[in-house]
Amino acid sequence: MSEIFNPLKLKNLTLSNRIIVSPMCQYTAEDGFANNWHLVHLGQFATGKAGAIIQEATAVVPEGRISYGDLGIWKDEHIAKYQEITKFIKEQGSIPGIQLAHAGRKASTDKPWISRKQFAPNEENGWQTVSSTDIPYLESEHAPKALTLDEIKGLVEQFADAAERAVKAGYQIIEIHAAHGYLIHQFLSPLINNRTDQYGGSFDNRIRLLLEIVAAVKTRLDERHSLWVRISATDWAEEGWDIEASIALVKVLKEAGVEVMDISTGGTVHWQKIPVEPAYQVPFATRIKQETGIITGSVGLITSAAQANEIVERNQADFILIGRAFLDDPHLVYHWAKDLSVDLAWPHQYERAKS
Repeated sequence: MSEIFNPLKLKNLTLSNRIIVSPMCQYTAEDGFANNWHLVHLGQFATGKAGAIIQEATAVVPEGRISYGDLGIWKDEHIAKYQEITKFIKEQGSIPGIQLAHAGRKASTDKPWISRKQFAPNEENGWQTVSSTDIPYLESEHAPKALTLDEIKGLVEQFADAAERAVKAGYQIIEIHAAHGYLIHQFLSPLINNRTDQYGGSFDNRIRLLLEIVAAVKTRLDERHSLWVRISATDWAEEGWDIEASIALVKVLKEAGVEVMDISTGGTVHWQKIPVEPAYQVPFATRIKQETGIITGSVGLITSAAQANEIVERNQADFILIGRAFLDDPHLVYHWAKDLSVDLAWPHQYERAKS
């Protein structure tokens, strides 16, 4: 058996293989509500035998959405459709996950296929953004509001409440989004966080918000759930968040009860310089895995079965998260199995196509 088709055993969950659907925003919700697009979008990966499926960044509060089309989980009414989605995913033998998110200063935008515009608070589909700072992502954008201490306390509870709803909705993997320049990353990165209180300045202060969110979310989970965190291992910018800071953070997160790290990079500042090439983010996952011992997944231009399998066989990561390649081919797992001469069972309904 090729290594990516071996099960991945977590403490209380077992993934049937190590090919995971990465969170991919669809910008197709209204008022945060999922609909049949999301059911079919995520369900197709389950019939395609992905080991786990992590739902797109799902906002814990309305102003935490990237756009007005983002999914949300800030009210109980959101739960019913998610229950339908998770039930179907589980019926196909896959594990449903959800990424809990807040976009911070990168929120209040249009859908990307319309424009990259950020709406001002007084515009339709816009709202006042918040952050660790009052500095916007781009100088041309409306300034975010720096969160007060009371607002930070409330935000931590909102993440916890969202996790409780996710549990009721049937998600088994709960991932906290602390990457790509969104709100939690806006506290982690010294390029953004210019606070002078207990949430700014030193490394320990800048990681405080994430640790408080992890602790609060854990109170809403039980042995049926696995807690993951996604981080950007580097800002790709001088004097920014870097791999050494990431390793130090992951050691703390592991002690705090995080089971799995999902390693990406970038997104913090518009002047980042990313040397994009195949598997360019894998070395960061490898260092984090080797130096912390935590279960680690990698992303980033991993496009073939042989490439993915080699990463896992060489112990550079424990699993692979795939995004765009799954959009191109929802049955990628079947095709990668064929490429690696693995006899993977197909659903009875599709067996006539197996060759």
